[in-house]
Amino acid sequence: MIPAFVDDLRRARGLMTLDQIAALVARGNVVFDPFSTLIAAAARIGTGNVFHPCVTVDCTPGADLVIGDGNLLHANTTLVAETGPIVIGSGNQFGEGGFVAKANRAGADIRIGDHGRYLGGASVYGACRLGAGSQILGAITADDCLLEGGGSFRHPDPDGRAGLLKGAGVARGLTVGLGRVIVGNGAFRQADEEPQSNHHPRR
Repeated sequence: MIPAFVDDLRRARGLMTLDQIAALVARGNVVFDPFSTLIAAAARIGTGNVFHPCVTVDCTPGADLVIGDGNLLHANTTLVAETGPIVIGSGNQFGEGGFVAKANRAGADIRIGDHGRYLGGASVYGACRLGAGSQILGAITADDCLLEGGGSFRHPDPDGRAGLLKGAGVARGLTVGLGRVIVGNGAFRQADEEPQSNHHPRR
């Protein structure tokens, strides 16, 4: 028997109760551990999403948080919409290694397309547009960045893939074009943008 106070604490913070999480599962989503998964009752979530343990999806009143279909949220994924929206498409992978997206300051607005990968401790802040197929690979803080959409990492031509950030450090105010990558260690610079084919041969 689950103590009533567990759901009372969740309601007080605007989070789904355990019954509401069960209803989310009944709609076709997977939640492996409902006790460690915290999801805002106001979040709009599609179907076929997989929530690993220790995932947080939270939003304040008036700040949209939308998740499409078929996304994979590994452990230690945190999505928080406080001052602006977070809108996520379908078929994305968040983590392994953790992922954070926070719209928590004036002007923040995070939009993520379809079939992207954001792994290894990536984090996203400010006004970010991560186009379809884009990737952030590594412990990178992306702040006010645009990654242009294109093919996913499975696209046979690396120069037809969406924008990619790879490495570790801070990327601020950058635009990464179709088929382009910026590799950084500490600081990411626009001048270091290069074709992805420099790193990956065409299939």
